[in-house]
Amino acid sequence: MRKNGFTMIELLVAVTILALLVSVAAPRYFGNMDRAKEDVLKEDLYIMRDAIDKFYADRNRYPASLDELVLEHYLRKVPIDPFTRSNRSWILVTSEDKGVTGVIDVRSGAPNAGRDGTWLKDW
Repeated sequence: MRKNGFTMIELLVAVTILALLVSVAAPRYFGNMDRAKEDVLKEDLYIMRDAIDKFYADRNRYPASLDELVLEHYLRKVPIDPFTRSNRSWILVTSEDKGVTGVIDVRSGAPNAGRDGTWLKDW
């Protein structure tokens, strides 16, 4: 009399096929996640730099912080860095010229390199 169910061999074959599929799909998934994070970072940097430029064009001075851009409605909120997952990790660049004060540029605080080999904090 045969009982309903799977043999150990059938289960091992099914698990092996599943492991093979996961090993093929996982690297593509994580590669796409990194690409998406880099794209979001580039867009956020573009938007913040554009807001800094518009602030300077309107007021003839640079903002003291990113929060000032929010207070003056140049940004809705300070974006979250997709790599550090914080809106407080941005590196604020100030001018070396003593006559110019405020934030002239912004960079990511991410400690790792992008897919092209350049450091994210140098973008």
